[in-house]
This record gives sequence, structure tokens and C-alpha cells, in this order.
Amino acid sequence: MAGWRNAGLASLLCLAVFIPPVFAQAPPTEKPVVPPAPPVRGPGPYVLIEMDRGKLTLELFPDAAPKTVARFVELVKKGFYNSLTFYRIMPKFLIQGGDPAGDGTGGSGQTIPAEFNEKKHQLGTVGMAHRTRDPDSADSQFYICLEPQPFLDGKYTVFGQVVEGLDILPKIQAGDVMRKVTLK
Repeated sequence: MAGWRNAGLASLLCLAVFIPPVFAQAPPTEKPVVPPAPPVRGPGPYVLIEMDRGKLTLELFPDAAPKTVARFVELVKKGFYNSLTFYRIMPKFLIQGGDPAGDGTGGSGQTIPAEFNEKKHQLGTVGMAHRTRDPDSADSQFYICLEPQPFLDGKYTVFGQVVEGLDILPKIQAGDVMRKVTLK
């Protein structure tokens, strides 16, 4: 009987050696979002946002959203965005800033009509925030996409693209201050 036990044990050991350890492998991980190649720069204008975490350079699209770009540039020239924060951070979705109240309720006091266009919401897209049911309620608040968001296409005004500083976007935290925002 002891021989049978030893034979059975030997068989189990052989199987254990020849069966790959499938269950010991780590589960597959999510594929990281690969940033697209740096965008080809257009005629601009360009805006520089300086923060403690680094700098963002935005290329604005006056051909796609002329009224939005004109108002954004006007606010930049007035220093409106200086010292405001990115108050809303939604990982893998967007960051939002441009609210003097710092909680999503404030603005400059002048609304901008929606200028929906063919630009897509991809990593680094800059769009104008508005109240959900009123696309013509955009004011000074803007967002930057942290990943592609195709469900936003045609529902929000895209007016720019981050062309430098994509690497710091995921590092931005709620309350990070836009120390200085200038035309470049």
C-alpha cells in the first residue's frame, strides 16, 4: 500500500512540474492611455498657464470658435484667470477651472453662445463649460480632457488644445492655482 501512495505522490509532483502555473500569474492590467503624437501647431493664438506643477501651453482655435476664443483672450489680457484654481478634478475625465468662486458657481458675468464644431474631445482638448441644459450659458469656466471623451463631441464648444504640458495634466489636483495666465 505504501508503494501506491508513493507512486501517487510521484505522479502529482510530475504534474505539478509540467503544468504551467496559470493561476499564479498576475491578472492582466489595464492598458495605459498612450498620449497621441504632439499635435501639429497651427497659427494660434497661444496661451501659457503657469502653475506650481508646471506649465501648460494651449493653442486656441479661432476658426472653430471665434466668439469663445475672442472672449477667452479678452479675459486672459485682463488677468481674469490669474490666481484662479482648477477646482474640479475628475480622474480619467477632465479638470475644470476659470471660476472666481472656486466651486463651479461663478463666472465673469458675460455669457458666450455655444459654438459647436467638428473638433473632437481627445487628450488635452480645451472646451468651454456650460450648464447642462443651457449650452448658451458658457462664461469663463473651461475644462481640459484627461482622456478622449467622444460623448461630449457636438455638445460643448471645443476652442483649444494643450500642445505643451500634457505630461502634467494627470498630476493636477483640486485647488492647484493658475499663478499666471498670459498670451504667448
